[in-house]
Amino acid sequence: MVGRTRSQQALAGAVLMRKLQWALLAVGVMLSAGCGYTTKSSLDEQYQTIFVSAFQNASRQYDFQAPLTNAITRKFINDSRLRVVGRDEADLILEGVIRDYRLKEITTDKDDETTQFLCVVLASARLTERATGKIVWEEKTMAGETSFYTRASGQSSDRLRGNAEAFLPSVRSFTTEEENRGASEALEQLASDILYRTVEPW
Repeated sequence: MVGRTRSQQALAGAVLMRKLQWALLAVGVMLSAGCGYTTKSSLDEQYQTIFVSAFQNASRQYDFQAPLTNAITRKFINDSRLRVVGRDEADLILEGVIRDYRLKEITTDKDDETTQFLCVVLASARLTERATGKIVWEEKTMAGETSFYTRASGQSSDRLRGNAEAFLPSVRSFTTEEENRGASEALEQLASDILYRTVEPW
């Protein structure tokens, strides 16, 4: 009687294991069919390389051009779905213009001192085929934004601010380190948006 019970338990365990395997397989199929991360670009397979042109700076801030261009280039290199090459070797040319920088007060303290700002970097960008000049995509307005606390808030500016602190050299055109770091993070977000707009255009 005991042997039969163990046999039944083993059979039940095998059936359960088989069901789990099928369930995991089904989940894998659904994820691969969805919009999950992939190492393959959803661009046409004819596009394998990209040249990132230095973004022009039409804003009033002098220190935005290099940090944004470097951040975009780094993101394409790390992503690896499009290989970054020189202009003459590229299938695609990415270029753009930094249009504006805006700062908006979010919160104040009891003394009417600003404790938090929202900063926004606005840009336009365009991706073209080098050989034909055909526009693959073009966005007139793309925005990178973040908020930052001022010294009046009593919070330290030394805290890690996402990828901006780890990778992106801080913008140095502002009088406070808090705003420099906030602008750097906004540029980092803008660079990410440009990358995803290119490799995942749907």
